[in-house]
Amino acid sequence: MRRAMVVTVSNRASAGVYEDTTGPIIVERLTEMGIAVSGPEVVPDGAPVEAVLRRILSVGYDLIVTTGGTGISPTDQTPDMTRRVLDYEVPGISEAIRLEGLEKVPAAALSRATAGVAGRTLIVNLPGSPGGVRDGMTVMARWLDHALSQLQGGDH
Repeated sequence: MRRAMVVTVSNRASAGVYEDTTGPIIVERLTEMGIAVSGPEVVPDGAPVEAVLRRILSVGYDLIVTTGGTGISPTDQTPDMTRRVLDYEVPGISEAIRLEGLEKVPAAALSRATAGVAGRTLIVNLPGSPGGVRDGMTVMARWLDHALSQLQGGDH
C-alpha cells in the first residue's frame, strides 16, 4: 500500500489561533484513493517547512502533500522551502492545479505552488483554502496512481 504524509503550513493554525481546515480534506481524499495517510502535521511557514519535509523524506513516504503558504505574501515561503529538497520539479502538476482553480477563482493565478520529486517521493504544494485543496485533489486524482507507479519503476 502506498503511503502519504500531509503537511499543513500555517502560522496561525500552528500557533493554535484556529483549526486546520485543509489538511483533513487532503487526508480524506487520499484515503478514498486507497493511500495510507499520516498527518496532517501543522507547521509554521518558513524554515520549519524545509525541516519537516527533510524529516518526512527520511522515513520514505511515496507522497507528501502540503497545503498553505503558496501565495505572494512575504510570509508565503512553502514553494521556496520545497524547492530546497527537490531533485527536480514537475511544473505541469502545479500548472494543471492553477488552471483548475482559475475557472472559479481568478486569484489562483497568484499561486507560486510547486511540485516535484525528491528521491522516489512526489511532493505537491496545494493552496491553503478548502476550495483550492478540493480543486487540487480533483486534478491529482486524474494522474496520481500513474505518477506514483512511475516513481517506483513502473512502465509508462
